[in-house]
Amino acid sequence: MKNKLTYIIDDDKLTVKLMSILISKNDFCEEIQSFYNAQHAIDKLKQNDLEDGFLPDAILLDLNMPFMDGWQFLDEFILLSLKKEISIFIMTSSIDPADIEMAKKYSVVKQYIMKPITAEKLNTLCLLIGEIN
Repeated sequence: MKNKLTYIIDDDKLTVKLMSILISKNDFCEEIQSFYNAQHAIDKLKQNDLEDGFLPDAILLDLNMPFMDGWQFLDEFILLSLKKEISIFIMTSSIDPADIEMAKKYSVVKQYIMKPITAEKLNTLCLLIGEIN
């Protein structure tokens, strides 16, 4: 199932650019919105939910970011009462077992994926999102 909108939340502009290119090449979604600051993504989710705007089908979330890290984003996200179920995928370079275990505590996190993102990983995400929606 092709997704309409995907948010990429990552402070590394090169990573966002490379992920965007790969996502577009593999026809993962119709539109990508990138956020280099996780707080801006939270604000956009709140705004779109209130105004009946366009909420994403998937969020690709980095963990290690300044200002608001991925864990803080998840803590804020679970407090939102959005009208739509959104699949969150942690996309990180962290191989720390503690991070992997922590991700399992968030029911909104559908999968923990190690960077770099590949076409095969995107296909897996598409299947997971299709099962949820």
